[in-house]
Amino acid sequence: MDVTIISFPGTNCDVDTANAVSRKLNTIPKIISCKEKEIPKSDLIIIPGGFSYGDYLRSGAIAAREPVMLDLVNKAKNGVYILGICNGFQILTEVNLLPGVLLKNNSLKFISKTIKIKIIRNDTFFTSSFAKNETVSIPVAHHDGNFFIEKKALMEIEDNQQIAMRYVDPINGSLNDIAGLYNQKFNVLGLMPHPERAIDIRTGSDDGIKFFESMLNFANI
Repeated sequence: MDVTIISFPGTNCDVDTANAVSRKLNTIPKIISCKEKEIPKSDLIIIPGGFSYGDYLRSGAIAAREPVMLDLVNKAKNGVYILGICNGFQILTEVNLLPGVLLKNNSLKFISKTIKIKIIRNDTFFTSSFAKNETVSIPVAHHDGNFFIEKKALMEIEDNQQIAMRYVDPINGSLNDIAGLYNQKFNVLGLMPHPERAIDIRTGSDDGIKFFESMLNFANI
């Protein structure tokens, strides 16, 4: 697989994500700057977590206006797989590749801990190695993870089965406990948990491996 990771000022999970890709997808990803105007030929593009531009204005708002995003949107429309993790999820909503917004946690506090999430769909590029409704342990680390969307649009994404995963226990106020979301074509996924931090049981969990196994298995079909 050809994998590209986009880095922004304030990104702090690009190296962790690159290490996970190298170990679990058996490929060396390219890390490019958000200042680039064109993304190299890629099967998968990842926007990693962190605090792009210090989360000023809104989380992801400044990052969404970088030159590279025009090409990202075009590649998404052409079917390239795109994964946004935490801040990456926030950025994907800012460029309208995913619906809704990520607001401040209802506690108004930063949340950093390993939590349980339920995998809702296991028939996509990102989740085929999971069992349907499988519960896994994945770390989260965010201040703005409270997913919100207007009622009509919420009903639409539920009816379209675009929910990728839900929190088993409410943690941040997200509507319907949404922790991850697909676009309508299911080639774009945004999720608040950090699977790249859950690939070694010695650091607390290796449940994140299945995300990378899913992508590798799909690519080898």
